[in-house]
Amino acid sequence: MVDVHGTVEDGFEPVREAFARNFSARGERGAAVALYRDGRKVVDLWAGLADPEGTGEWAQDTAQVVRSATKGVAAACLLLLHQRGQLDLDATVGTYWPEFKAHGKERVTVRDALAHRAAVPALDTPLTPAQAMDGVSGPRALAAQAPWWEPGPAGGHGYHAMTYSWLVGELVLRATGRSIGRYVDQEIARPLGLDLWVGLPPEQAPRVGRLAPVEPPPAPDGHGLKARPKRAVSEAYADPESLTRRAFGAIAPAPDENDPAYRAAELPASAGIATARSLARFYAALLGDVEGGGRKLFAPATLTAARTLESDGPDRVLIVNTRFGLGYMLHGPASPFLAPGSFGHPGRGGSLAFADPEAGIGFGYVTNGMQRNVTADPRAQALVRAVRACV
Repeated sequence: MVDVHGTVEDGFEPVREAFARNFSARGERGAAVALYRDGRKVVDLWAGLADPEGTGEWAQDTAQVVRSATKGVAAACLLLLHQRGQLDLDATVGTYWPEFKAHGKERVTVRDALAHRAAVPALDTPLTPAQAMDGVSGPRALAAQAPWWEPGPAGGHGYHAMTYSWLVGELVLRATGRSIGRYVDQEIARPLGLDLWVGLPPEQAPRVGRLAPVEPPPAPDGHGLKARPKRAVSEAYADPESLTRRAFGAIAPAPDENDPAYRAAELPASAGIATARSLARFYAALLGDVEGGGRKLFAPATLTAARTLESDGPDRVLIVNTRFGLGYMLHGPASPFLAPGSFGHPGRGGSLAFADPEAGIGFGYVTNGMQRNVTADPRAQALVRAVRACV
């Protein structure tokens, strides 16, 4: 039995129970979960190993690569720029980044980019890991890329799994003169006191756990805990020519996520690093004041815009139906958050962070054991069910 460390306030004991059961029944190796309610921390738990294949306990301040959960932080950068009058959501991307207008992308708007309607989820020629991390090759390749379908609302949407890094990161750079990692640090992480980075500083490297693939254990009856994916989804991931494989393979070969160079790169689609506590605090700050310190990010109109439905239906990349607001996944079959008003973002293989304005909840979960899922990890969903029972 794993030792669970940390605290839960009265009434949130089911979250501790679900967290402990993730280790005993769902293949968890090392993880943390945190919860804010109405701007106050009510759950802060951690357990297991910092290296799922080795030793070393997960500590109170252990941080982790959170993969696509970073996208919610990246989206906040563009929404804050809009809130401050520095970026127009309905202006074209080319207004700020003229090179992007090439090959039929001149009408793609910032709103389209946030809603996964820019139609450039993949590259004709994938980038090497070194190119993906150099800060120049990614934006250059994306600007030169022809769209894979008609951009904008009429063409539908498709998840920009990797290219979102260069799409959003370059917009922040063009609008502010600052890299997205620097913008996150100066405008979000430091003001809120977050252990959260898009581009890990070398001095923080010892705090970050290692990632490793893990298989969920079989259930007592011999059946796996994870549902078998639909045939169309399985075929899309298996076909090297499918848009699904091309989107997730925009960097090839796949980078080593434990490589210090990868962790230091500013890749806001996939390489953010955070503690569960900081993800929960970030989403709490999107909703309102955090711990009475005047720490709030979104004005009411920005909060409404973030979770207003922009894209809905068949996802050209993920194959299943998905629902997006402005940079955030919304509650639905592919992203079952707390309730219909929730918004946030999962990370492929485990991590999850979201806010629920109606319940006043900011939630963060991080893990180092990467299971085979994209949007609905069974460990994260067990925690969400426990939270739902408490509120």
